[in-house]
Amino acid sequence: MLVMVVAMNAKTETLRIQGAKGKLAAIIETPEIANGEKVPMVIICHGLIGNKNEDHLKSISEGLCEHNIASVRFDFNGHGESEGAFKEMTVVNEIEDALKVYEYVSHLDYVSDIAIMGHSQGGVVASMTAGELGSGKIAAVLLLAPAAVLREDFIRGNIMNTTFDPLDPPETVQTTFGVVFGKAYFTTGAKLPIYSTAKRYQGPACMIHGTGDTVVPYTYSLRYHEIWPDSQVHLIDGANHVFVGHIPTIVEMSVNFFVETLSHKDQMAL
Repeated sequence: MLVMVVAMNAKTETLRIQGAKGKLAAIIETPEIANGEKVPMVIICHGLIGNKNEDHLKSISEGLCEHNIASVRFDFNGHGESEGAFKEMTVVNEIEDALKVYEYVSHLDYVSDIAIMGHSQGGVVASMTAGELGSGKIAAVLLLAPAAVLREDFIRGNIMNTTFDPLDPPETVQTTFGVVFGKAYFTTGAKLPIYSTAKRYQGPACMIHGTGDTVVPYTYSLRYHEIWPDSQVHLIDGANHVFVGHIPTIVEMSVNFFVETLSHKDQMAL
């Protein structure tokens, strides 16, 4: 079912998109579009145990709309309002979710170029999705504190300060935070070819990371910078993994990156 709300010359569409484990709850924000006009679209991926309506993601979406760029935010399977059980979620099927969202928006007649961004685990998903699709289909990539450390965490047998046997993970792992993960999350995650897959994308990219991030050290963003020659890194002094106290800064940086990159691409096409 499609719900449309028109405000300030922008349109919000609430819809469901088929994903890896059922329907994904999604929101598409589009600026005012003239008949026959095309605009860029940014796919926004939230982090682990997050959702599409987190303040920083909504603010980025709104900022993009103000600059004539559409966006789609969605809940991964087992998260937010999407279908699927959280304990069946894996990074692999989140990539499948992102690919399904890409397929959907790529068929919208008002969409020109498509970019992708993600925070934390969503950053890993965004980078690997970009690698799967390649630079011909993805116009730009933005990663906020990308959690590429998760592969090493799984190999060490650690998740959210909870330990498990990495050589023989149990069917479920309940963390001290009350979150329950399924075995497949760890067995597939420990084998993720994160950087080798992401490297297949070679277009414009931007990483934003806090130097005070103790969940994912900023060196993981520097590694992305090494594999992507056409990339930039912004390190925010003292910022933690969720950028507390720095949200306006990362929103501005994110919007500016897409405005500069996607607008430049449109000008080149002309």
